[in-house]
Amino acid sequence: MLNTLFQNTQEGSEVLTDGESVEKTLSIIELISSGGVAGQVIIAVLFILLIGAIYIYFERIFAIKAASKVDSNFMNQIKDHVSNGKIDSAQMLCAQVNSPVSRLIGKGISRIGKPLADINTAIENAGRLEIYGLEKNVSILATISGAAPMIGFLGTVVGMILAIFELANAGGTIQMDVLASGLYTAMTTTVAGLIVGIVGYIAYNHLVVKTDKVVYQMEANSLEFLDHLNEPT
Repeated sequence: MLNTLFQNTQEGSEVLTDGESVEKTLSIIELISSGGVAGQVIIAVLFILLIGAIYIYFERIFAIKAASKVDSNFMNQIKDHVSNGKIDSAQMLCAQVNSPVSRLIGKGISRIGKPLADINTAIENAGRLEIYGLEKNVSILATISGAAPMIGFLGTVVGMILAIFELANAGGTIQMDVLASGLYTAMTTTVAGLIVGIVGYIAYNHLVVKTDKVVYQMEANSLEFLDHLNEPT
C-alpha cells in the first residue's frame, strides 16, 4: 500500500511538473508575430512613425541648441560699433556670428539711416523667417502624436473584426488560437499607437518650449538694439 501511495504521489508530481512546463512567456516579437498580417502592417507603420519622430526631435533639438548660443558680449560690441559710426564693423561682426540674433541685428544695421519704424519692420520680417526655420518639421511631430493613437485604434477595430469573423464562421466550434490572433492584433496595435503618440507628444512640447526660449532671446536683443538706436545722441 505504501508503494502504491508513493507511486501515485510520484505520478502527481510528474503531472504537476508537466503542467508547469506547459506555461510559457510571450516576448514582444512573438506578440507582434501572433497578431496576423494586419497587425504586423500597422505595427510597421507605427515603428516608422516612431523612428521619424525620434529623428526630428534630435535634429531639431541640436539645431535649436546651436541657435540659442549667443556671446554675452555680442550686443555690447554691436552698440559700441554703432555708437562710433562703425557700421561696416558691426555688419562684419554679425556676419561672423551664425545665430538668429546676429542675423536679426544685421538686418537692422543694414537699415540704419531709415526711419525707426522701417528698421523695426525689417527686423520683424527677418524674425518671422528665423522662427519658421526653428519650427521646421516640428508640426510633423504634432501630427504623429495625434495620428499614432488613431492608427493603433484602427488596428484594434481590425483585430476585433477578425475575431468576430472567426466566431461567426466557427460553426459551433471555437478555435482559440485563431480567435487569439484577432485579439493580439487589437491589443498590440493599441499599445504601440499609444506609445508612439506619447513619445511624439512629449517631443513636440519640449521642442516648443525650447523654441520659445530662442524667440524670447531674439525679441529681447532686437528691442535692446532698437532702444539703442532710439537713444538721443
